[in-house]
Amino acid sequence: MSMYNPPHPGEFIRETYLEPFNLSFRSVALKLKVSPSTFMRLIRGQTNISPEMALRLSKGLGRSPESWLALQSNYNLWHAKQSLDLNDIEPIAISA
Repeated sequence: MSMYNPPHPGEFIRETYLEPFNLSFRSVALKLKVSPSTFMRLIRGQTNISPEMALRLSKGLGRSPESWLALQSNYNLWHAKQSLDLNDIEPIAISA
């Protein structure tokens, strides 16, 4: 089942980790060994979670790398569904 308008993973990180635990984006970026500007772009929803970032987030914040990538994938897929017109796409008959 797909989620309705899922949050960007950066929003999830901000609301689940940064704000409740009073963590600065800069301190988390340094612990993840990424530049603060890179991490800030993620938190602002301006960039996606890459496989490399998923591994860093998994080690630093917990959760599996797959779950971080799934958050990003769900977000991307929901937004693609909102903007892509598939009405002209015809099913392809495949027979064995």
